[in-house]
Amino acid sequence: MLGWALAFFIIAIVAAVFGFGGIAAGAATIAKVLFFVFIVLFLLSLIAGLFRRGSTTVKI
Repeated sequence: MLGWALAFFIIAIVAAVFGFGGIAAGAATIAKVLFFVFIVLFLLSLIAGLFRRGSTTVKI
């Protein structure tokens, strides 16, 4: 998903350079949404991984 956000960010930059303001704004908005969705999913999977791991004890 981060790859898609990066792709839309690049599309927004290229569109802005060539003067397509509407397309650049749309692609930048999509890139922002995808980036924040990626961050939320990453944090959720990180928290789920911490809870799933449970307690680990070292036995000697």
